Amino acid sequence: MIDSKKLKIVFMGTPDFAAFHLEKLIENKFNVVAVYSQPDKPKGRGKKLLPTPCKEIAVKNNIPVFQPLNINKNEDFETLKQLSPDLIITVAYGKILKEKVINLPKLGSWNVHASILPKYRGAAPIQRAIENGEKETGISIFKIVKELDAGPVALIEKFSITEKDNFESIYNKLLNIGTNSLIKFLEEINELKTTEQDHKDSTYAHKIENKDLTVDFNWNSYKIFNKIRAYDPVPGVKVIFKDEIVKIFDAEILENHKEYSGISGEVVDYNKNGIIIKTSDNLLLIKRIQFPGKKVISTLDALNGRKINIGDVFLKYSVEE
Repeated sequence: MIDSKKLKIVFMGTPDFAAFHLEKLIENKFNVVAVYSQPDKPKGRGKKLLPTPCKEIAVKNNIPVFQPLNINKNEDFETLKQLSPDLIITVAYGKILKEKVINLPKLGSWNVHASILPKYRGAAPIQRAIENGEKETGISIFKIVKELDAGPVALIEKFSITEKDNFESIYNKLLNIGTNSLIKFLEEINELKTTEQDHKDSTYAHKIENKDLTVDFNWNSYKIFNKIRAYDPVPGVKVIFKDEIVKIFDAEILENHKEYSGISGEVVDYNKNGIIIKTSDNLLLIKRIQFPGKKVISTLDALNGRKINIGDVFLKYSVEE
């Protein structure tokens, strides 16, 4: 019988999402012998090197931290080998592991992934699920294999995506479910069973690019609505307004209770919650906006401040492919 609290775990992760998982392991007194994270990157106006969120947690808890450019090569792999891990756990590490790394731990290498596999393998599963109008998402813990996110799944936890959800709310739900699922996975490792993914049902969640952050009010309302909430509150979708690039947030579809003349993208009315914009098939309420170099404000404040007027038109932000 394996005592999961005594297993030597090497944790690999980089951003906040991963750091919360690492913190949960430490709180539950699992034996994290080392943390691997991407190299520190310069941030802010001063371009000061800042530690990754996972590195911060590791340092705070006196856990050795390694930040190799390529863990698969030479002395970096030898260092990992000397740690003799029983398990490798990865959460948003951001680097590809080669087979010699994957196969190093006695009990395998495992990943916590923010989708219901085999759907949305890849870098941006949360945003892609929302913008595609999915009705549910979840967390999958799977065994890492050579092919990307294609290994057998040990645990899946699902929940519904409602029309009130945006990127932030889904992220927070996934964080809560992911950390608890990881603990459950480790505590039940003696009864571990896996299920092969049905590869023919797989989809790929491409990394977010600038071209993804545009909306066109000639689209139907649901497509625009899903796109806006997939990137709310960060980084926000972009449109052209009075020859400037602005970001819009917090949308709601309105049933067309009133006929409006005008073109797609035109501000046709407002209510107590924000401005009302015509789409190809309906009306969309937009509650918040960000002008260049400014903070996010309510569209009502923008309307009252004469930054927006009835009859103004929002145009598509075009990105060169």
